[in-house]
Amino acid sequence: MPVILRFKNYRFFFYSNEGNPLEPGHIHVRSGQKEAKMWLSPVAICRQTGFSPREIKEIITVTHIYQRIFQGAWNDYFA
Repeated sequence: MPVILRFKNYRFFFYSNEGNPLEPGHIHVRSGQKEAKMWLSPVAICRQTGFSPREIKEIITVTHIYQRIFQGAWNDYFA
């Protein structure tokens, strides 16, 4: 599971086996037992468990800021 970014207590990563057929670009975010899945284009939350509304807002903001890096890492890994 390649970790792309660590920000505060969040770990932004993707799983090395993302299914067949491959889903569109997305990033997973974990903090402790909490996890979210974020679509990258456009940035949107797919699902989440355990994060507060404030944390979700912060995760969305960070995903917007690093969207190109996340998408580039996704493309490099799965191309």
